[in-house]
Amino acid sequence: MRPLDPLGATGTPAPYDLNLLRTFLAVYRSGSFTAAAQLLGLSQPTVTTQIRTLERQTRRELFERLPRGVAPTAVADELAARVAAPLDALAEATGHGPRERSRAEPVHLAGPAELLSTRALPALAPLVTEGVRLRVAMGLTEPLLDELRAGRHDLVIATTRPRGRTLSAVPLTDEEFVLVAAPAWADRVARRPAADGSAALHDIPLITYAEDLPIVRRYWRHVFGRRLNCRAAVSVPDLRAVLALVTAGAGYSVLPRYLCAGELASGALVLLDAPEDAPINTGFLVQRPGTSDNPHVALVRDRLLEAGRTW
Repeated sequence: MRPLDPLGATGTPAPYDLNLLRTFLAVYRSGSFTAAAQLLGLSQPTVTTQIRTLERQTRRELFERLPRGVAPTAVADELAARVAAPLDALAEATGHGPRERSRAEPVHLAGPAELLSTRALPALAPLVTEGVRLRVAMGLTEPLLDELRAGRHDLVIATTRPRGRTLSAVPLTDEEFVLVAAPAWADRVARRPAADGSAALHDIPLITYAEDLPIVRRYWRHVFGRRLNCRAAVSVPDLRAVLALVTAGAGYSVLPRYLCAGELASGALVLLDAPEDAPINTGFLVQRPGTSDNPHVALVRDRLLEAGRTW
């Protein structure tokens, strides 16, 4: 089939109905026929019919139908790039353009409590002073991604890349994991034989994020090449609490470097190990395909991606 071309072979505009293009753009930006219908004040069958009509006119599939919502094809990306600005300008000229910043809906952002609290939200402070409103949820990646698919969030900071094409994910930041303890424990470890660094920690209390020790076990496999066989002295589901306990001298742990950078710089914590190849985990900024109807979502997304380069 021929490539998508809004202009006919003679150079004259192809007969695309403006209403069809408006509906297409609403579906593209919302990632769902249902959400687009709500935005446009139409029924879902009407939206479905209009998209099918446009697909017949373009002779290309514009959206991949998914169990939850739709994903734009490359053809849809091309069409959106061509028609979005003119349609937005027309809507603005007729009094139906994007809402002013002060009237925009809040941006619903979700992610890990620690990264949101120490990095993401401080980075968004300038936008808040300019009128951007935020509604923040904290939790584990998989439940938050399910809620994103259901429309409860606009953006999610995820600790893993989501599977499938339902969601769009871009790398946000890399977390380096470090093995740390208070100086007193470090002195004890340093006085022990260096043949097996992991064995030197055997009788030191382990402070961890979860009972199954996911972060610490990964560090052991990656750095020491062996399984970790021990139990946590303390398990608390907040890495900031783990940091506080380790800094207070309760024991050792594995933490993201960004979270304990201040304590390492001040000497309140020290590295128990300094491998050449430290474990790294990539965090992703995730949203549903397309562009949100709320202009502040793009502002928040772009600011996070810019700030994430320095985390």
